[in-house]
Amino acid sequence: MLPPIAPPLPAAAGIAPPPALLLAAGRGERMRPLTDHTPKPLLAVQGRPLLEWHLHALAQSGVRRVVINTAWLGGQIRRRLTHSWDDFGHFPAPGQGGPLSISYSNEAEDFGHALETAGAIARALPLLAAPVFWLAAGDVYAPQFRFQAQAVQRFAASDALAHLWLVPNPAHHPQGDFGLAGDGRLLHLPASSPLPRYTYSTIALLRAELLAAPWCDIPAGNPQGQAAPLAPLLRRAMDAGRVTGELYSGPWVDVGTPERLAALG
Repeated sequence: MLPPIAPPLPAAAGIAPPPALLLAAGRGERMRPLTDHTPKPLLAVQGRPLLEWHLHALAQSGVRRVVINTAWLGGQIRRRLTHSWDDFGHFPAPGQGGPLSISYSNEAEDFGHALETAGAIARALPLLAAPVFWLAAGDVYAPQFRFQAQAVQRFAASDALAHLWLVPNPAHHPQGDFGLAGDGRLLHLPASSPLPRYTYSTIALLRAELLAAPWCDIPAGNPQGQAAPLAPLLRRAMDAGRVTGELYSGPWVDVGTPERLAALG
């Protein structure tokens, strides 16, 4: 089990910790039958639901607001976490608060289906109510990742629309996703390029601006529930030189199959 939440790390000068959006709406088809009755982000690794590993790290870093998007079995996530989270195996009564205040973007209830990543982000922007925010998939295990205030400060001072953490390519994704230039810019490489590619960890800092024209054509707040992937937006921004990244070398697993889950214990 994780230790109780320690006092948050100090914020970088003049930069308050931004909110975070945790993606938890997917059906988890490859995880069936485990996900037939349990949403994938609530599957346990070392006795703790995957989603709560991120919540612990966010609270440790001083983040105080989290939005979680839900669709498949989303009611279970809301019942587990209520509207705040205190990391002690129980949750405060309504109104008592906790280290993290949680709100929900309920895609299945609103539209009957999940909205994919870009659609989900566009829908959640009014709840995030911030020009910069953290993004992380709720089914990724990265127990040593820290949502550092210094990274927020560097990102806020740059012209980048997104900053992505990349990882060495796992066995199930040997081709990788993006290249990384020497100046930290990410590259949308053609298949014929000899340059190395790395895998997007699904952890990032984003500007809300990325979800507006000319990068994205989804109306503000995604009132029609348009489903759209994030990769095309990132590629457009990369081609304009406005996506940065860095390599993350800590433990990281995309918990996409029962075998990968079992390997984590």
